[in-house]
Amino acid sequence: MIIEVIATSVEDAKRAEQGGADRLELISGILEGGITPSWGLIDAVVKAVRIPVNVMVRPHSQSFCYTQDELFVMREDVRVIRELGAAGVVVGMLTEQKKLDTNGLELVLSEADELDVTFHRAFDEADDQLEAARILLHYPQVRRILTSGGQKSAVEGMDCIAQLMQLTDKTQLNMLAGSGLSLSNITDFLQKTGVREIHFGTGVREDGQALRYVDPEKVAALKGICEPFSKQV
Repeated sequence: MIIEVIATSVEDAKRAEQGGADRLELISGILEGGITPSWGLIDAVVKAVRIPVNVMVRPHSQSFCYTQDELFVMREDVRVIRELGAAGVVVGMLTEQKKLDTNGLELVLSEADELDVTFHRAFDEADDQLEAARILLHYPQVRRILTSGGQKSAVEGMDCIAQLMQLTDKTQLNMLAGSGLSLSNITDFLQKTGVREIHFGTGVREDGQALRYVDPEKVAALKGICEPFSKQV
């Protein structure tokens, strides 16, 4: 079982690692759903922790549709993130018709090399999640999809996530379930979906507030809850 925790600062990163997180998603603009953090922050976080750091590559929060100039910026960000020593990048792009923007994805992936690539929750705004997953299966560099099953929360999207798990079984694609998960609902969620990677933001922050620091005790409690499921994998 992999527990990924959102970090927005060096302090967040240290606290998440202290609590037992397995991986970080480093972002800025948490209230905007995450945008690309500064290169200085990326460098500092990579140096501050031993666990993998996957970095959001999203130039703005207006939509998941990007101009050619914005895609070139994203490609350059991926290059710098790779050179700064991060483990991976978190990307996602759609066309105006809510289809995966494969041309944009291929452009951005051209700088990814051996980076660990997550396709983020742009996936949940695609018009057909199963079709989108089938397309992503053709991109070996993409190792997981961060998804709530096309719903506002992963709990509401459990049925779709379970279908996605079946579709991607024994492939390079993992489902990273996120949005709306908490210490109180995670056991039932894991039992019903069988996911092996989970993504937590406000659910492990002080007072459950997005703009507060990660609470290492909550991360540790989550780790304890997930331990029986880790033994099943």
